[in-house]
Amino acid sequence: MWGNKKPDKPQPTDPGLKNAFGETTHKVNSDAIRPPAVAADRTTARLGPNLHVKGEISGNEDLHVDGTVEGLIHLDERKLTVGAAANLRADVIAGEVIVSGSVKGNVRGKKIEIKKQGSVNGDLTTAQIIIEDGAYFKGTIEIEKSAQTEKEGEKSVFSPRASINGGSRGA
Repeated sequence: MWGNKKPDKPQPTDPGLKNAFGETTHKVNSDAIRPPAVAADRTTARLGPNLHVKGEISGNEDLHVDGTVEGLIHLDERKLTVGAAANLRADVIAGEVIVSGSVKGNVRGKKIEIKKQGSVNGDLTTAQIIIEDGAYFKGTIEIEKSAQTEKEGEKSVFSPRASINGGSRGA
């Protein structure tokens, strides 16, 4: 035990690398800095309950709002979650919208869901709508056909089986 004494002088853990100028640099583990590709692809930004935004919010990532927004929220094909404490006086354009708080404005998305504690006062334009029992909604709903539904509809309208005068009559 006494014979295994460690040296008094500490050994360098990483001697470093020399760059082209002869300066010592240290290796950086890039995996520790960069999140995995899956996590980076679907990150969710958050707007806290004590934040108030006036103007336009636009971007290409999911957004969870618990604060107040006045203006426009435009998230293209991403998801907007309106938290229970949120108060939006804004028009919304997003891929998916989930409302648990209050929204006063028009909402457009492929899928819109109003939870039982949610409130929407405005017009909805969507391909899929879910309104839970107890939710408040005042406005109009325009159901858009999705691209898949339109293709299926075209096939059935123009197929021979769907024709109204489908057969010939003999004398």
